[in-house]
Amino acid sequence: HRLIDRLGLRRQQLFAAQADVVERLQALALLGEIASRYARRAPQASGREFAHYLAAVADAGLHDEDGATTIGASRPQTVEVLTLHAAKGREFEHVFILGLQSSRMPGARRAAIEPIPDALLHEDLPPDTRDAHVAEMRRLLHVAMTRARDGLTLAYVERTERGALQPPSAFADEARVAVGGIWEEQGEALFGPDEALHAALIEVRDELLGGIPRVAGSLGELRLDTDLDITHGVVRYLELLKLTAVINRPGGQDVAEALGPINAALTQAATAQQREVLESSPLDELVLGAERDARARASAIAGRGEPSLEAFLPRRGDGLLLSASDIETYRTCPLKYKFARVFRIPSEPTMNQRFGILIHQVLERYHQSGGQTVDELLGLLEAGWRRGGFGSSEEEKQLQIKAVDALNRYQDRFRAEDGEPVWFEKSFQFQIGQHTLRGRVDRVDRLPGGGYELIDYKTGRPRSAAQLREDVQLSLYAVAAREAWQVESERQSYHYVLDDEKIRVPAEDIDRDWISETVNEVAGGIQGQGFEPTPSYSACSWCDYRIVCPAAER
Repeated sequence: HRLIDRLGLRRQQLFAAQADVVERLQALALLGEIASRYARRAPQASGREFAHYLAAVADAGLHDEDGATTIGASRPQTVEVLTLHAAKGREFEHVFILGLQSSRMPGARRAAIEPIPDALLHEDLPPDTRDAHVAEMRRLLHVAMTRARDGLTLAYVERTERGALQPPSAFADEARVAVGGIWEEQGEALFGPDEALHAALIEVRDELLGGIPRVAGSLGELRLDTDLDITHGVVRYLELLKLTAVINRPGGQDVAEALGPINAALTQAATAQQREVLESSPLDELVLGAERDARARASAIAGRGEPSLEAFLPRRGDGLLLSASDIETYRTCPLKYKFARVFRIPSEPTMNQRFGILIHQVLERYHQSGGQTVDELLGLLEAGWRRGGFGSSEEEKQLQIKAVDALNRYQDRFRAEDGEPVWFEKSFQFQIGQHTLRGRVDRVDRLPGGGYELIDYKTGRPRSAAQLREDVQLSLYAVAAREAWQVESERQSYHYVLDDEKIRVPAEDIDRDWISETVNEVAGGIQGQGFEPTPSYSACSWCDYRIVCPAAER
């Protein structure tokens, strides 16, 4: 409300004397309510995330997710776009449910970034398992399907943007079989050239508006490319004029016939540098070939701005080369992945990171040399301490004391355990679809019953078994053991060395389908160059690229 008053929006509307003044004032009154509900749903979200949410639902004419408020209110004989959750309690003549490919329905279950510790809960929550997620998604789809009075259409995208086949959801196939239906192949339906022109107009307009803050921010900086940024901004505006003029051409006039005089007028008004950029733009080709599909249109629009990063992606054959760390980095923040893996911006290891590396090296050398005593462990620590560049500051002395205590307890635990170590720093490489997964397991023990335990050392704070349900690393290791080594792991564990605590994840909790879906989802985002930041306090506060990141939560 303070923002609305500060901007003077209410005063402007009250004295505007326009027919829609009441509707606009009501919309302003609802803005505070929408913001309050959003804050309750997503208490850690930033103002930027709320602005994105509000713009998206306003553009789409959606109901607010609580169902109490309509943003961009619907009118009779209009199409409403809803989430599955928002469909509850509604009825429509015809319902179209889209995106029913198996990767999205049921899709991978999502874990909270900051799970609530069990000790703070006053009641038992529903089980957070793959089966529970599948059942919930089946229920949601059933609710959406039963909203239709006269007609129901289920649809899925047969191929990804890269052309790979993807199957329909098993739920949708069950419904198809139940009614004896068949899948009908439908191409993208374009309604003549003007449909593509309007879509291109929206994209160019959004790109122009989105680029204004970036160009404006560069005006006060001493940069060599400021003139070029301004030129590109002006050219985007000229392209917007061009598209508007083509759309508003006289009835019956050809697109090609209208384009010639429009280009001549724009070229005459532009500077030499602006003409050069304008003439190199692929927009004319798009306008003349307006029957092209949306993907070609989007790539033509985007291609004029940021160059493709295709040559810098970690390619392996037709897919990508990924590790558990790559996947976790992208899931945490796609922009961080871009900085670290695509741009390969080096980061200076912190003292704690160097300490963790040292502990890993000490344990690896101890086991590979057949070490038997704690004195051998401590000797390796002392030698590694000097080589690692550690000094004698108070913080370093405290770390050394922790390390000595931790290695003594490690030796006691190692002697008491019934597993027999068989591999150390065991590497793996295998395929999931067209993508190659690689990595290295710190230690593999053979258990008395013939099974195997995969162990990964950690020097950070322990996480509970509940927090590890959505952990990619251990799940990926279990799949890797089967695929790369032909070994069935009976359990997977994180050994938190400093706390002398081992957290085990039973084999029955490993979901290969979820891992495959997660790998394909992450790889699809990287191949599509989807590197939008996902800022949050938990992600940004420890990020190595916080200083250079334009989206960091500060």
